[in-house]
This record gives sequence, C-alpha cells and structure tokens, in this order.
Amino acid sequence: MVELDGMFVASFSEVSGLTVETELLEVPEGGLNSYVHRLPGRTKLQPLILKRGVTITNELWEWYADVTEGYITRKSGSIILYNEKDQEFRRWNFYDGFPAKWTGPELNATNSGIAVESIELIHNGLKAV
Repeated sequence: MVELDGMFVASFSEVSGLTVETELLEVPEGGLNSYVHRLPGRTKLQPLILKRGVTITNELWEWYADVTEGYITRKSGSIILYNEKDQEFRRWNFYDGFPAKWTGPELNATNSGIAVESIELIHNGLKAV
C-alpha cells in the first residue's frame, strides 16, 4: 500500500528502489601501505518504482501530468507492507517525493495478462519505521 501525505493512494503489486547507499571516500595515508582509510561520503537514494494493475483512478497520473507542465508538488509518503493477517508489518517513509517517470501498460490483444502501469518517484530521504 502507498500512502501520500496521510492519504491511502493505492495497492501495488511490486515496489522496488528501497535502496540507500553511502559512498565511500578512500583516503591513503603516507607511510601506511597495509590499507587505505575508508570514510563515509554522500548518501545516494534510488528512485522508488511502483507497479500496479491499471485502475479506474488517476491520482498518480494527474500528479505526474502536473510535473510535465512544470508544476512540481512534492509529497511525503509511506510504502506499507502488510502481513498475511492484513496487519501493517513494516513501513518505509519517504520525503519530498515527486514523480519523474510514468510507464503505461504493454497492450497485446493475443495475451490475456494484466495491464500494468508504473510510476517512478524521486525523493529526498528514506527511513524504515
């Protein structure tokens, strides 16, 4: 489930990009040949990619369409994982996000698969709660 600014938006069949990585700065020290000091540098955040079957609602498309017109509205939200009893199991909060890419379904009349759309969100922070 995805929640944006306290409002439940949709269920998604797939979420990727829950990745935070700290760059390492290697600093050699003169006269020390057995290793190189490794210090933490900048933290890099991956875009969140949300995939779901096409639904009747257009909230996420409209949010993205605003970006294409130059109106960027940043929103904070949560990716919520539920257990088999439909109880919240884990939550990841993201901050100051906006959609940077929308991908529509691949339509093929010879295939009876589910039409899937995806949206890619850029954000300024991720926290496991």
